[in-house]
Amino acid sequence: MNFFRIVTIIFILLTIQSCDKYRSSKNSNSLNTIIDAYQNHRGYDSKKYPLGLVTKEYYKKEADFANNLLANLSLIDTTFLEENDKISFKLLSFKLQDIVDYYNYERYLNPLLSDAGFHSSFGYMVKPLYNYKQVKNYIKKLNAIPDYVDQHFVNLRDGLTKGVSQPLIIFKGYESTYNDHITNSYKENYFYSPFMNLPDDLSENQIDSILYEGQKAIEESVIPEFKRIKEFFEEEYFPNTRTTIGVSNIPNGLDYYQNRINYYTTSTSYNADIIHKIGLDEVSRIRKEMEKIISNLKFKGSFDDFFDFLRTDERFYAKTPRELLMFARDISKRIDARLPKFFKTLPRKPYGVAPVPDAIAPKYTGGRYVGTSKNSTEPGYYWVNTYDLKSRTLYTIPALTAHEGVPGHHLQGSLNNELGDSIPRFRRNLYLSAYGEGWGLYSEFLADDMGIYTTEYEQFGKLTYEMWRACRLVVDTGIHAMGWTREKAVEYMSKNTALSLHEINTEVDRYISWPGQALSYKIGEIKIRELRKKAKDVLGNKFDIRDFHEVILSQGTVTLSIMEERINNYINTTRDEQD
Repeated sequence: MNFFRIVTIIFILLTIQSCDKYRSSKNSNSLNTIIDAYQNHRGYDSKKYPLGLVTKEYYKKEADFANNLLANLSLIDTTFLEENDKISFKLLSFKLQDIVDYYNYERYLNPLLSDAGFHSSFGYMVKPLYNYKQVKNYIKKLNAIPDYVDQHFVNLRDGLTKGVSQPLIIFKGYESTYNDHITNSYKENYFYSPFMNLPDDLSENQIDSILYEGQKAIEESVIPEFKRIKEFFEEEYFPNTRTTIGVSNIPNGLDYYQNRINYYTTSTSYNADIIHKIGLDEVSRIRKEMEKIISNLKFKGSFDDFFDFLRTDERFYAKTPRELLMFARDISKRIDARLPKFFKTLPRKPYGVAPVPDAIAPKYTGGRYVGTSKNSTEPGYYWVNTYDLKSRTLYTIPALTAHEGVPGHHLQGSLNNELGDSIPRFRRNLYLSAYGEGWGLYSEFLADDMGIYTTEYEQFGKLTYEMWRACRLVVDTGIHAMGWTREKAVEYMSKNTALSLHEINTEVDRYISWPGQALSYKIGEIKIRELRKKAKDVLGNKFDIRDFHEVILSQGTVTLSIMEERINNYINTTRDEQD
């Protein structure tokens, strides 16, 4: 090959490279412009609506805005984008489509769950106040409650008219979400409690003004509104809401359920039949593992007898709320000590272990993680439900703790928040259940590797929680696509899990009121475990669990398809390095 030919080839290669960089830069700039438009968008004036805006008109404008951004995204050639930008492109598209779907399926007409609602969310405002600004903002929010309630009443009435409502059956005990806030004295009211311990640096005049405004807000904007809420539910909503339980029974219900399947699995690869079959297979597999433990314990009796034994023997239940909390805290600290062996990067934000607030505990799940922002002075919290102790099994606490605290939601969520400017702001605030809850359930599995389960009963507790999530696949699809009754769902859960009957009833009501969400846990966990096995099988003794977890967590929340692509790249890169 002569000199000139070599020079020509080099020139062509450099030109191609330069063109690729130009295309990458151009498309990246276009993407960032759209991301900025999304992140800087404010759909309403937060000073005017401190609790938010929930009108039909608002959601229509949001859908129009999202559709416009989706159209702009479609003009971007992703071929030459860097990995980080490609992930941002896919995640923003996913998020924008959900905004459009929210309006198209009129999800704003049904802002209630079995254990939550627009009115019970007010309770999250109640927290310590550390400065004068926080105090004033809290009072503004309290005074905004009447308008916010009015907006929701409009939507709920429209939902009743259109047949888009929650089933009556899930509202057993729902009175606890509003009755507790109807007090005779403002000082007895839960929403007044932050005023009982005001910041030390306030002047006497400020304190007098705050206490007056706080009292007025409770007496005029809190107690009367909860009375209105009570009247609305008991005299208007409950008598007229639907008696069927499957979402397929509402207008366009089957299409809506498929939309929720797509969203909560972050995939279009599943339908109700496929997920139902996966669930049945998982239930069968886990049951065999449970039976092995029962055999190891030399228990004399049937599978159902063993469940009855677990539900009734006093050794498996705490005698006091403090005992339950202390046990959860002990497990938390034991897991903390094992984290460095399994993770390269650990979060800076600490977490606490605290009881579920009394006001919401009766209808609340057994435990939940309550997150925090990166710049907040508050830690994350692993909430443990100490209500009705006879329904809170000690042998499931290790698995629950691993899921809600670390290595579960706190670790994953905090690392996501702490990624900083390496990812766009919208991704730091993004939560997708298939990823987040999939990671939470995988964390229960990982806790076994960490040596957290110290007895056969705790191992059974881990399997109980895994079985619980597998049953969700069967029950959720059964209820919403296959005509299951609530009784059939409760019976299926009680025969296949060692959860208390109280927890089973609470959970089934949750699945009824929140179609598709319960699918995300097991589908996400199956994918993570599948990818871990693949990486270990291919890489052999070069497989490093800390590297694997780093790849899973280092880009924050992603869809399952993005996660799989990243793990496949990690496998190929690591294998090439070996060669």
